[in-house]
Amino acid sequence: MLARFLAGLFLVLAVALPSVAWADGLMQEAVRVPATFAGLFGGRAVTLEGLVVRPDGPGPFPIAIINHGAPRDAARRETMTPLTYVPQAREFARRGWAVLIVMRRGYGGSEGEYAESSGPCKSPDYVQSGERSAEDIRQAIRYMASRPYTDPKRIISVGQSAGGFATVALTADPPPGLVAAISFAGGRGSLAENEVCTPSALIGAFGRFGKTSRLPTLWVYTENDHYFAPPLAKEFVTAFTQAGGKARFVAAPAFGEDGHNLFSGAGIPHWTPYVDQFLAEQGLTPRKTLIALPKVEPPPGLSERARAAFQDYLAAAPNKAFAVSGDGAYSWRTGRRTEEEARAAVLEGCAKFAKTQCRVVHLNDLPQ
Repeated sequence: MLARFLAGLFLVLAVALPSVAWADGLMQEAVRVPATFAGLFGGRAVTLEGLVVRPDGPGPFPIAIINHGAPRDAARRETMTPLTYVPQAREFARRGWAVLIVMRRGYGGSEGEYAESSGPCKSPDYVQSGERSAEDIRQAIRYMASRPYTDPKRIISVGQSAGGFATVALTADPPPGLVAAISFAGGRGSLAENEVCTPSALIGAFGRFGKTSRLPTLWVYTENDHYFAPPLAKEFVTAFTQAGGKARFVAAPAFGEDGHNLFSGAGIPHWTPYVDQFLAEQGLTPRKTLIALPKVEPPPGLSERARAAFQDYLAAAPNKAFAVSGDGAYSWRTGRRTEEEARAAVLEGCAKFAKTQCRVVHLNDLPQ
């Protein structure tokens, strides 16, 4: 609870600061999303931690909501941050979308108790879990639809893992303006590698959502997904479509050690073609050309291996730092809540491999 309080305090302070304008024509702003949930604290309003990434300018821009997954280790929920999804959000913003990354109840700096439990592994209620997660997305959509720079008639929901499952659940009872949805490796209940609590119940939940879902949806799973393997993923989409849902299923090639992480910064070259094709087919291409990102040169003197690592660093989420030592050691850290945390973490990591003193040479995308 302390971690969540401090995270919320950080975001409150961040909201008081002006929006950050990047040289690449994009804006980033930390926000607090007001939300009210029936039965929670007697209906008292709470706020959800959010981060908006959008093109610079007045708009109106169509809306994209990015929804995170759920870690297997419950203790990690409080340490999660919307910064993890900034690289993905930037890709949508480059295409003309106003993007909100939102942390649901019980995650990161969001207020409210965790509400997504599916119950016992032998008899999970995945439908209830998905509907509760979808309610958080609904609140986020309502907030973004009220912003002066958005077009509330063109909204998409994009989710990964539990966030993908929540996105599918949302389409079963869509809010006004929702026109399409994208699920990357959607599902719930993964206990360990290739182990899911009562798979039949999860398949049934997708079928339940398909009974009333009529929006176009894109489902992307990889052949080496160790949360929801291809045979199980195909059962998800079959149950959904046979019940009446509309889904385009993509069986993507293997990605990294676990394809469940395809929707990541490193995966951008792999997943954006699927997204671009799907959105074009729905008439959802706000810009004919992408907003260009500035080219970032690697620090001088890096070895070939370090230069490759630096490219991975560039694709990673802020706050991040890259450090090197005089004897060729290097390290990088990403996804910290502050630049100071990133700097401290990378120096500590670099020191483990270096014989001489390490120094930070890149902080986020700026040379030091």
